[in-house]
Amino acid sequence: MHFVSVIMPYFKKKEYVEKSILSVINQTYKNLELIIIYDDESMDDFDYISNICRKFKNIKIIKNIENLGAGESRNIGIKTATGDLIAFIDADDYWYEKKIEKQINFLQKNNYKFIFCNYIKKSQNSEREIICNKKYLDYSNLLKSCDIGLSTVLIETNLIKQNLFPNLKTKEDYVVWLQITKKEIQAYCLNEILVIWNNSKNSLSSNIIQKILDGYKVYRVYEKFSLFKSFLLLIILSLNSIRK
Repeated sequence: MHFVSVIMPYFKKKEYVEKSILSVINQTYKNLELIIIYDDESMDDFDYISNICRKFKNIKIIKNIENLGAGESRNIGIKTATGDLIAFIDADDYWYEKKIEKQINFLQKNNYKFIFCNYIKKSQNSEREIICNKKYLDYSNLLKSCDIGLSTVLIETNLIKQNLFPNLKTKEDYVVWLQITKKEIQAYCLNEILVIWNNSKNSLSSNIIQKILDGYKVYRVYEKFSLFKSFLLLIILSLNSIRK
C-alpha cells in the first residue's frame, strides 16, 4: 500500500490554511502524512496552525529559521518525507476528498511515475476550469505551456528527490517538470477536476511581471537556450497562459 507524503509550505495564508489542511486530513485515502513547512519569520500564525495540527497524529510542522521561499521549503519537505509518493498542496488550495484515492488508483492501474489532474482556478471574481486535453505531457509540450498545477501532482519520491526546486519566486515548479520530462518521463493526466487553486491577492503566482521575469529565467538560465529562443518561448508561454 502506497504511503503519501503531502508537502505544504506556509507563508501568510491564515485566511485559507485551516480549510487547506482539513482537505488533506479528510481524504478518503488515509495512508498519508502532511508536512507543513512554516516559512515565516514572524510567529504570528504559528500558534494558530499548531492548534489546528495538534488534533491529528499524521501532521508534522517544520519551522524555518528564516524565510527561504516556497521552493526551498518544499525541498525541506521532500527531504523529510517518509512516503514512497509525494503530493504538493499550497496553503491556500483545496483538494476534493477523493483526490488522492483516485490518483493512487490511476497511478497503480497504469504503472505511472508522475501524474496530475485538472483543477478549478479561483480568483476574487471568477472561477475557471483548467482542463488538460492530452493523455500526457512531455518535454516538447511543456516548453510551450505549463499545464501542470502544482497542487494536482502526485509523483514518485525517488523521482522528485533527483529534481529539487530552484530558488525562484514563481515558476519554480515549471523548472522541475521540465527537468523530469527531459529524461523522457511523461506526466500523465487524470482527466478529472480534483483541486481548487486559489489565485489569492497576495499570491506570488498572481504577480504577472514576476512570472514573466521568472519565465525568462527558466528558458535562459535553467534550460540554457539562446537569447532569441528564450524570448520566443516566453512569448508562446505567455500567450498560452492568457488563454487559460
